[in-house]
Amino acid sequence: MSVHLIVVEHRRDWPAHFPPAMVVTVQDYLATPEYQKLRDVRVLNLCRGYRYLSLGYYCSLLAEARRHRVIPAMRAITDLSAKAIYSLGAEDLDAQVHRSLSRRIAREAGRSEFEMDIYFGRCADEALQDLAEEIFELFPCPLLRVQFEHDSKWRISAIRPLALGAIPAEQQGLFVASFEAYVSRRWRSPRVRESARYDIAILHNPAEKLPPTSARGLQRFIRAGKKLDLSVDLIERKDYGRLAEYDALFIRETTAIDHHTYRFAKRAQAEGMAVLDDPDSIVKCTNKVYLHELLSANRVPVPRTRVLQKGQLEGLALDAVTYPAVVKIPDGSFSRGVHKAENREQLEQYARELLRESDLILLQEFVYTEFDWRIGVLNRQPIYACQYFMSKHHWQIVKHGADGQVTEGNARTVAVEDAPPQVVKTALAAANLIGDGFYGVDIKQSGERVVVIEVNDNPNVDPGVEDAVLGDRLYELILEDLARRLDERRAR
Repeated sequence: MSVHLIVVEHRRDWPAHFPPAMVVTVQDYLATPEYQKLRDVRVLNLCRGYRYLSLGYYCSLLAEARRHRVIPAMRAITDLSAKAIYSLGAEDLDAQVHRSLSRRIAREAGRSEFEMDIYFGRCADEALQDLAEEIFELFPCPLLRVQFEHDSKWRISAIRPLALGAIPAEQQGLFVASFEAYVSRRWRSPRVRESARYDIAILHNPAEKLPPTSARGLQRFIRAGKKLDLSVDLIERKDYGRLAEYDALFIRETTAIDHHTYRFAKRAQAEGMAVLDDPDSIVKCTNKVYLHELLSANRVPVPRTRVLQKGQLEGLALDAVTYPAVVKIPDGSFSRGVHKAENREQLEQYARELLRESDLILLQEFVYTEFDWRIGVLNRQPIYACQYFMSKHHWQIVKHGADGQVTEGNARTVAVEDAPPQVVKTALAAANLIGDGFYGVDIKQSGERVVVIEVNDNPNVDPGVEDAVLGDRLYELILEDLARRLDERRAR
């Protein structure tokens, strides 16, 4: 069973009116052999400070050396050690900081400074809660004091770890509630087995309209984990600070570069975790311009495509385009940012709209097919073959209505060996250029012609569709691959 330790410098640092917990002093944690030998330990380092070579610093340092999961991790301590370091990460929050603080302090004219305490991602002001969570994601430290200042706009001026004894009396109730909410989500959740081989986190977004895996599919992964002696937990964006508690990360949320999914992947990779999708695959797959260049350079067949920059549209020769033509933004997903132009007028209209969002867009020939093939590839091997049919009365698989409604076409899955060999061969050639992760290669087949439309870094896995042939075995294959990666790392 997992052991959970709260490490403090003096036992009185954890007052009697705080929740009951296993509290140890940092001196005991560092020096007592029994703690050194423990495995599957989660440590909350609540020492009074984390300066270089202090007891708090050594607590996290040696916790990581012992392979105990600890917050704050050394990465967070390093990030918070100097303004020159943490200001780089804080820059990502500039827009949200100014927006949130401008609303919060709008009626306090002339105010140029503000301070906020954050306890496990929670703050006292609900109006600033989203901002508090974002700061905790970037700097996962149990207690933080954040200072803001205003010159031309609001920005973060300082972020520092906060000691337990510095919590204002009126906020101790908030600290206790935040602590209990933080630990209960993970510590009190039922374990698959007391001796599960690995802990695997699946990142998902319950509010996403078109997730790569539905709620039913996620439960299939959890069930498969039990069979394989793997503990599978569902996590969300707010759990970024707890990512290091796990051995592996499987992303089941639509990915993007300027997005928390990419930050999760980067953090997981930095922590030495096995991760699908890895950050390199996200970068390569989410940009269609990159994919076009990569596939073309390696002679993988693609539709005739031209990359357009701003200013090139006017000089495009009329005879250079065959209609209908497809106009795409490089980082669209689930058929978003993709338009079919029936004539020059529509082409110019769509192109100008997309060029407002991106300096490069793609102009591609329209290849009509009744359905698109998608070949699922895991670790350079095909594992499923699906036919995704076009949405009714539409030219795409997914139709996005003006009212926000989404309509999808039907799907049919066949055994990989029953799919056309050229389709499978082409899919493998495309996926192998990206890496050894989990990919979905979309292919159009028209007669003898086979062309790759795109490579997805987090392809769909859903009951009744992708698993129609393999059933539960599909979920097991993916989890087994994550476990294989962990076994190999352990062996190294």
